[in-house]
Amino acid sequence: MITTDPFDDDKLREECGVFGIFGNNDAAALAALGLHALQHRGQEAAGIVAFDGEQFNAHRDLGHVGDIFSSGDVMTRLGGASAIGHVRYSTTGETALRNVQPLFADLHYGGFALAHNGNLTNARLLRTDLVRSGSLFQSTMDTEVIIHLIATSRGVTLIDRMIEAVRKIEGAYSLVAITDNSVIAVRDPLGVRPLVLGKLGEAYVVASETCALDIIGADFIRDVEAGEMIVLDAEGLRSMRPFPPMKQRACIFEFIYFARPDSVMEGHSIYEARKRIGAELAIENPIDVDVVIPVPDSGVPAAIGYAAAANIPFELGIIRNHYVGRTFIEPGQQIRHLGVRLKHNANRGMIEGKRVVLVDDSIVRGTTSIKIVEMVRAAGATEVHMLIAAPPTAHSCFYGIDTPESGELLASRMNVEEMATHIGVDSLAFISMDGLYRAMREEGRNNASPQFCDACFTGDYPTQLTDHEEPVTVPQLSLLAELG
Repeated sequence: MITTDPFDDDKLREECGVFGIFGNNDAAALAALGLHALQHRGQEAAGIVAFDGEQFNAHRDLGHVGDIFSSGDVMTRLGGASAIGHVRYSTTGETALRNVQPLFADLHYGGFALAHNGNLTNARLLRTDLVRSGSLFQSTMDTEVIIHLIATSRGVTLIDRMIEAVRKIEGAYSLVAITDNSVIAVRDPLGVRPLVLGKLGEAYVVASETCALDIIGADFIRDVEAGEMIVLDAEGLRSMRPFPPMKQRACIFEFIYFARPDSVMEGHSIYEARKRIGAELAIENPIDVDVVIPVPDSGVPAAIGYAAAANIPFELGIIRNHYVGRTFIEPGQQIRHLGVRLKHNANRGMIEGKRVVLVDDSIVRGTTSIKIVEMVRAAGATEVHMLIAAPPTAHSCFYGIDTPESGELLASRMNVEEMATHIGVDSLAFISMDGLYRAMREEGRNNASPQFCDACFTGDYPTQLTDHEEPVTVPQLSLLAELG
C-alpha cells in the first residue's frame, strides 16, 4: 500500500473538532454542515447526537462527514432543535466505532452525550480509581472518564456534577454536551484548545472554529473564555466560572498550522497571523534567491508573507492534487517510490534554473522535507533553501495533538546544521521564539505580551503531566491510547 499523503503523514495532527447548537429545528443538519467545515481537525470518524423533544438520536460512523451524513434517512432520524457533533482523528489506539464520539450515557437523571477536543493528562490515574470503585468502561478514550466522573458525582444538579468532574481533570479540553433541555460547553482553565460562540437567529452555537459558524451563516459573538462554562437552554445563555482565573495559554500551533486559514481565534485572523510569521521569517532570514515556493497547502500564507516582505516573486512551484483518496493500493513494488507524485508534483517551469526557497509550517520527522527537496532538485532548481514558520519541534505534545515520541522528532536529535544536511538543502532556518511572538502581536491591539502554550518548542508544559509521571498498573489501561 502506498499512502497518498506522503507530505501530510509527516505533519502533526489535531485530534478533534466539536460543534453544538441549541434552539433550531434543523439542529442536526446544521451540525453536519459545521462538522464539514471542521473536517480538517479529524478525518477518521464523525458523529452527531440530537434530541427531538422525546428521545436522543445518534449516528456515528468511520469516515468523512460528507459520506456519513449524506443519507436523507440518517438526517431524518436526527430530528430536534438541539444537537452536538464531533469529528475525530485517532492516534495510536484502535479506530473502532466504540471510540467514535459523541459518547452517550443513560444516567439516572436522563440521557447525556459528550464530545471532547483535547487530551486529559491525568486520565489514566482517574480511570484507575474509577475502575477500582466499580466503573465499567466501554471505550478506550479519555473522554469516557469525564462521563464516569459525572455519573459518580454526588452533586445535586447536572451542572454541579459537571463542575465537580471538570475540577478533577487536568490537561487541555473543549467539551460540548447535550441533555434533554440544554447544550453545555466548557473550555479548560488555560484555554489551550479553542472554542467559539455564535448565534444563528435565536439559536446559539458553539464550535471549535469560526469557519464552522460561517458555513451555517451564524454570527460570531466571541471566543468561549478560558475556564468558562456556558449553558444554552430555553432561557438563553448562562455563563459561569468553575475555576479560579489563570493566565491563558492557547495552543500556538493552532495559529501556525491546525486551524483553517479563514478562521479567527482569540481575535487573530489565522491567515493574517501566518502571513506575519512569514514576514518575520524574512526579517530574520534574508536569502538571495529567485523565487519563494510554499509547501502546499499549509505553507502558503507564510510564503506569501515572506515573499512580500523580502520582495521576491512568489510562485506555486509545487502543485497539489486535491482529488486523490486517502490510500492507493499498488501490488507492484517497483513503482512504490512514485507514491509522492500521487498528491504533489513539481511545477517545473517555476523551478528549473532558479534558486528556490521553500516555506513550510514545520518539520516533524523530516521524511516529508526530504521528499520535497528531492522533487524540487529533480525539477531543475540550482539551489534549494528551506524556511520553517515555527521554531524547531523538539518536544511531544500531551494536550490533544498527535505527536511522535520525542526521539522521533528530528529537532530533538539534530541541530539545525545537521537537519539541513539530513534533508538535503543548501540552508535551513526556523523562525525564532521571539520572532514568533512578535508575529502574534498586532499593531493597535492590547496584547503586548501574548502568551501561548508553546511546549512543543520549549518543553514548558503549562499543566501537570500526571499520567506521564506516575505508573499505571491496572492491566486494562493498556488500551487507553485514544485522545479526545
